[in-house]
Amino acid sequence: MANQAQAVSDSAAEMLQKRPRSHELNALLGLVGIALIFEILGWIFQGQSFLFNTQRLSIMILQVSVVGIIAIGVTQVIITGGIDLSSGSVVGATAMIAMSFAQVSTYPRAVYPELTDLPVIIPILIGLACGIVAGMINGLLIAFTKIPPSSPHWA
Repeated sequence: MANQAQAVSDSAAEMLQKRPRSHELNALLGLVGIALIFEILGWIFQGQSFLFNTQRLSIMILQVSVVGIIAIGVTQVIITGGIDLSSGSVVGATAMIAMSFAQVSTYPRAVYPELTDLPVIIPILIGLACGIVAGMINGLLIAFTKIPPSSPHWA
């Protein structure tokens, strides 16, 4: 009876030793460790929380939202069997064009001085139109010239 109990405890110990942590758990532990380091550094150097600061959290959420929107479009391209490297460039170009139309008349160096103080919807529509045109150009080049999906952004 004692030998059986010893064998069961030995096999349980072997199972615990042989089972490595999953990659996801390792990534989670690394993320928690980095968060703790930044939290401690925030209290040491600034005297306030680094992660639980509402202003900082809102800034991080706003910055990550753009990457999330780009990731949705790129995910759909990858699912269909292609790769699109131009999504960041298209977003940057359309944002620059849209913001050039979203200037106020009090700004002395407006890009288009005669087009200042436009309603908010106009720069949004112009940005969407620029993104649609760039996407159509990429899509038409891929569809009709049969070039690889990673190539049109170089043109």
